[in-house]
Amino acid sequence: MANIKSQKKRILTNLKAQERNRAVRSALKTVIKHVHEAVAAGDKVAAQEKLTIASRALDKAASKGIVHANQAANRKAGIANAVAKMEG
Repeated sequence: MANIKSQKKRILTNLKAQERNRAVRSALKTVIKHVHEAVAAGDKVAAQEKLTIASRALDKAASKGIVHANQAANRKAGIANAVAKMEG
């Protein structure tokens, strides 16, 4: 543990940010999973709605630096491709 007061505060701040980032990443996984579930069920309308929600969540996470911008773009492309390949 650090002896410097500002460093002690910084450690606590980093822990709060770590928890917040973990929660956002977990939520991202959930919304992406919802898209894949809708694709597997064959429900194109629901899949497109979930895709919109997931794309927005990925953009927000990328803008806040929680995930890298390229990773967000790759994930968006992957789920958009899965939805686009659906029949009907």
